[in-house]
Amino acid sequence: VMIDTDIGLRNLDVVMGLENRIVYDLVDVVTGMCRLKQALIKDKRYKNLYLLPSAQSKDETSVYPEQIKKLTDELSKEYDYILIDCPAGIGHGFKNAIAGADSAIIVTTPEISSLRDADRIKGILENEGIINKKLIINRIRPDMIKKRKMMSPEDIVDILEIELLGLIYDDESVIISSDKGEPLSDYNSYAGQAYKNITERLCGNNVEFMKLYNTDSKLIRFFSRLSGNRRDCV
Repeated sequence: VMIDTDIGLRNLDVVMGLENRIVYDLVDVVTGMCRLKQALIKDKRYKNLYLLPSAQSKDETSVYPEQIKKLTDELSKEYDYILIDCPAGIGHGFKNAIAGADSAIIVTTPEISSLRDADRIKGILENEGIINKKLIINRIRPDMIKKRKMMSPEDIVDILEIELLGLIYDDESVIISSDKGEPLSDYNSYAGQAYKNITERLCGNNVEFMKLYNTDSKLIRFFSRLSGNRRDCV
């Protein structure tokens, strides 16, 4: 089940193509306006995937951290995985989201400002007792990395000291799938394959990282170490 905690700026429903099926939302559930099962929306394509949408007309102060914790405790009795979509920033909405989490995925891009934000988030999570953290590097441009115009994944992992979960290529299929409300995994693209690999790793499977470029590169050697010294890994 996925929970959109970005109250006032919900978008998971649009990305999933479920925006026309919303009757109740997160705020309705925690305030007792409806039962949890009334607000959950079943995905059109995947029978075991559900969405709890955020509220569009409320603000983040409509919900409190202890309410989210109670909600996730209830959901954990029935669902194997609870994915909480956290709003941007480190305000009240962020505190709501992490209240129900026991692990975190930090998403960053290969830019100094984004890395600074990621490092700040890492510190806050640790202070809140969330020790299990993994890193996704988004919008990777292999051509720029090769020309040394973009930080490499190796540089980023060294700076943040967070276990790498996945690399997402800067891929137009991400925009296309989001606008159409279709799963990125349906597209034959590098980004789509990267998402599939990330889900496999989250399930505990040892999945190789995709190649960025030729096997003589620094990146190949770095990710070979991460993946058990295999020469065909990134």
